[in-house]
Amino acid sequence: MSASRHIVAILGMPGSGKTEAIEYLESKHHYPKVYFGQITIGEVEKRGLPVNPINERNVREELRARHGKDYYANEMIKLIDAVEYSPLILVESLYSWTEYQTFERHYGDAFSTIAIHASPKTRHMRLTTRPIRPLTNDEAEIRDVAQIEQLEQGGPIAMANYLVHNEGPVEEMQLALDEIITTILTHA
Repeated sequence: MSASRHIVAILGMPGSGKTEAIEYLESKHHYPKVYFGQITIGEVEKRGLPVNPINERNVREELRARHGKDYYANEMIKLIDAVEYSPLILVESLYSWTEYQTFERHYGDAFSTIAIHASPKTRHMRLTTRPIRPLTNDEAEIRDVAQIEQLEQGGPIAMANYLVHNEGPVEEMQLALDEIITTILTHA
C-alpha cells in the first residue's frame, strides 16, 4: 500500500454526529467509505434472513464467537485494500479496542482516527428526536452502556488522533473536519 494512502476511521458514541461527519466528507471530498456493517448485512442476506437488528446482532455475535474479536477488522482490511486508489478512505463503525489495534498494526502511520464528541445530554436529545430509529432517553442511556461495556468503544475514542466537539451548528463540525483532513493529507 502506498504511504500516500490514508485510512481514517470516524469514531464516536451514538448521536455524536459520526454519520453526518462521514456523509459530509464523502459528499464534499468524494472519499470512498467502507462500512463495518456491510459484513454483517452481507452474511444475513447470504443466510436468507431478513435484515433487521435482531438478525444482525445474532450474526455479528456468532461471527465474533466463531472467528475471534478481530474478525471484523480483518475482513474490513480486505475490503479497504481492494478499494480503487484514493488518497483517503473513510471507515465507518470501527468500535472495539481489538479492531482499533488490528488496524494500527496493519496500517501503521497511514491509519488515523477522528472522534466526534458531544455530551450525553446533546447525544440523547438527538437520538430521541431523529426521524429514523428514534430512541427513548432510557434506551439511549442503555445503548451508551452497551457500547462501552460490550463493544469496548471507549478505548478507540480515548486514543483518537483528532477530536471534534460537536455541540454547535453542523458548519462548525464541518470546518473542523476540513482542517483535520488537510492536516492528515499534508503532514502524514
